[in-house]
Amino acid sequence: STGSGRLLPPFSASGVSVNSDVSLQKRIIGGYDCHHTERLYHVRLESKNGTHMKRCGGSLIHPEWILTAARCWKSQTNRAMVKVHPRTVIQYIQVIQQAPVIYNDNNQYHDIMLLKLQRPVTDVPLAQLPDCSYRLQKGDVVQLAGEAATTAGPNNERCERNIEFMRIKSLFLSLQRRLSEGQNNDALVSLQYLQLLFHHNFSCDTGGAVVHSTMIYGLISVGQPDYACQRPTAALDVCEYLGWIKQITGIQ
Repeated sequence: STGSGRLLPPFSASGVSVNSDVSLQKRIIGGYDCHHTERLYHVRLESKNGTHMKRCGGSLIHPEWILTAARCWKSQTNRAMVKVHPRTVIQYIQVIQQAPVIYNDNNQYHDIMLLKLQRPVTDVPLAQLPDCSYRLQKGDVVQLAGEAATTAGPNNERCERNIEFMRIKSLFLSLQRRLSEGQNNDALVSLQYLQLLFHHNFSCDTGGAVVHSTMIYGLISVGQPDYACQRPTAALDVCEYLGWIKQITGIQ
């Protein structure tokens, strides 16, 4: 459905695997269908490592660049599917052939990543980076979105607006992940997180955008591994990385 305001009842998050080997991180629980003009920049990322496939969300911020969480990268096949919303348009897939650009501060990798596409995407409205002259305040309302596995059908884009925002300034998180095949595990850290508090059961995309005033202020990062937003969770503060994002992508 591409309706803009139809609220759907909450539903169970059990039984969420696809073909038994796909770990879905994409359920929006307790939200409503996104309008067909919303979140056109949303990208579905599929990363395969051996027999296991992980799905994440991302945002097209430049015709050639996707912003997402570093944990979404696997060492083997990584694909980006553009135009996942609305479902009435033709989707197309690009295989990510270049190495990911992950933020690195003194050999400490943060959970934020830029992926470069082989071919520019010129017919999709781009996500807006934040105006960091305004920083989110406690009580600000933000929007999350992602693809939902619901009784309404698979892969519906879902939105949720009723989320209370609270900032944590000094949360330090260290997460282990293998950055590429054959390497030792490196610490994946970030010092600046936003905490999101949910008023009911809710689930979202790892790597997906936290939007305020139509701009991406956060990046879903920390929560339960396969169900990112079912409990209070954390998102990277995009303003902390804005200079790096602009330097890599050339965005003015």
